[in-house]
Amino acid sequence: VKLEELAIEIPVRVGEEDKLYGSVTNQDIAKAIEEKGYEIDRKKIVLDEPIKSLGAHEVKVKISPEVTATITVNVVPVE
Repeated sequence: VKLEELAIEIPVRVGEEDKLYGSVTNQDIAKAIEEKGYEIDRKKIVLDEPIKSLGAHEVKVKISPEVTATITVNVVPVE
């Protein structure tokens, strides 16, 4: 499976109106990718700012200076 095809789902705690407690950072995304069997340095995950809302978010991953992959990170409420 290519990195772009990974289904990355990150469960988070939410409060009223589905507002996140805290945010999803590049470290959280790196951990979720590693759980799928890939080794990745969190510094290679390009986030302008931490994710603060539920839903699908496109995130860029710098594989090398010339190669960037785009993955979809789905932020879902913890059940």
